[in-house]
Amino acid sequence: MAAKAPTRVFIGLGSNLAGPVQQVRQALRALAGLPATRLQAHSSLYRNPPMGPRWQPDYVNAVAELRTALRPRALLAALQRIESHQGRNRNTLHWGPRTLDLDILLWGKRRLKLPELIVPHPGVAQRAFVLCPLVELAPGLDIPGYGRIEQLLADVDGETLTRVG
Repeated sequence: MAAKAPTRVFIGLGSNLAGPVQQVRQALRALAGLPATRLQAHSSLYRNPPMGPRWQPDYVNAVAELRTALRPRALLAALQRIESHQGRNRNTLHWGPRTLDLDILLWGKRRLKLPELIVPHPGVAQRAFVLCPLVELAPGLDIPGYGRIEQLLADVDGETLTRVG
C-alpha cells in the first residue's frame, strides 16, 4: 500500500555474521530495489563492538536514506523480507549475532507508536553506531523528541567506531 507522497525515511543496517560488509552492501542493493522507494544515499560503513553479549563478532553498521511512498507497516514487512532472504533468524538471542538487522530509524518528522514499530527507533539517540552514519547523511537533523543530531552525537562515546574501507 502506497502513501500519497514519498517520505524521507532513514534505515539502520547492521550485521556481524556471514561476511558483514557484504551483508550490508547486499542489503543496500535490496533497498534500492524496493517498490515505490528510492535509495537516496547511504553512509560509510562502520565497524564497532557488539552492543549485546561480548563473545560475538564486531558489527558492521550503516544508515540508508530512502524516499518511499510505502506506508510504515508495508516498509517494515519489506525490510523483514530482506532480512529473511539474507538468512536472518528472529528466534535468536536478543542483541545477539545476526546476518542482518534493518531498523526504521526515522519516518520524516513523525513519531509512530504501533504494536510492531516505534519511530524514532528506541535507542537512536544513545547509539554512536547510528548517530555517526546518520549525521553523514543529514547534518543538522532534528530527531523528533530528542533534538539536534550534533548534540546527541556529542553526548555518546564514538571511540569504538572504525570506518570500514
